[in-house]
Amino acid sequence: MALLEGIHVPLVTPFTPAGELAGEALEGLAHRLLDDGAAGLVALGTTGEPAALDEAERRAVIAICARVCRERGAALTVGASGGDTRGALRALDGLRRWPEAVAALVPVPAFTRPGEAGVLAHFARLAAESPVPLIVYHIPYRTGQPLGAAALGRIVRLPGVAGVKYATGVLDQETVAFLGDRPEDCAVLAGDDAFLSPLLALGAAGGIPASAHLGTARFVELTGHWRAGRVAEARALGHRLAALSAAAFAVPNPAVVKGVLHALGRIPSPAVRLPLLPAGSASVAALGALAGELDEGPAVQQADRLAVHPG
Repeated sequence: MALLEGIHVPLVTPFTPAGELAGEALEGLAHRLLDDGAAGLVALGTTGEPAALDEAERRAVIAICARVCRERGAALTVGASGGDTRGALRALDGLRRWPEAVAALVPVPAFTRPGEAGVLAHFARLAAESPVPLIVYHIPYRTGQPLGAAALGRIVRLPGVAGVKYATGVLDQETVAFLGDRPEDCAVLAGDDAFLSPLLALGAAGGIPASAHLGTARFVELTGHWRAGRVAEARALGHRLAALSAAAFAVPNPAVVKGVLHALGRIPSPAVRLPLLPAGSASVAALGALAGELDEGPAVQQADRLAVHPG
């Protein structure tokens, strides 16, 4: 569980202006995030647009992230999914070639809606055969499959399940019940960026926030405040980071984050692949301004101006 504490940034996949994978930019971005205190990186999470990458591109992304994490002694988590249990097993089997991977981020099966018993059977099979521990990605507003606290509790108690990325879109009684009765060795990682601070207050080990591409050190600082019991500082910073997160998700992720990263010169283009569309200048400017207020400094403020007045 210690490997899964703190902030793990789900990396964007940078593209060149010609639309190709920008490997050097990805490597530089990975190093920068670790320099700013991230505990680990997530390759091929939803933010990385894995469905829009071909197999060679996916392998290249993992290879780059594995090399960086090996050099830096950081935790690498890799997204692995499939249309059914056999497909997910094939994706997990491919991780055998990457000893740097400490966990696989695996979503609850989407669209099929197999029910809680089916989800339990799915993860039991995966956990029994996976070469790495699993982080269950629970995001019912995307998958269409809700899970109650009791069902999720049974899943995270399976041998081989290390934790859960919790992204239900709400904080309700099921959230409180699950956090209050989870196993001690279950790493709960906040998956909805805006709810990172309250989930940390409820005992989460950390988070996987896409918005932590910006203000990374402040997200790391937030986890430290809650861990040390500095409640007033945590509340104040949490509210500021929640505003940043709302701006990062003003249009479908990761378009706005990519727009700001491009304006900062950290990636060579703001491009996303269809069906996603690039973020408009107003959304990029809004996020750039909030990042600047979080002590990202003059570079982000300049990016704000560039977003509104390119060139």
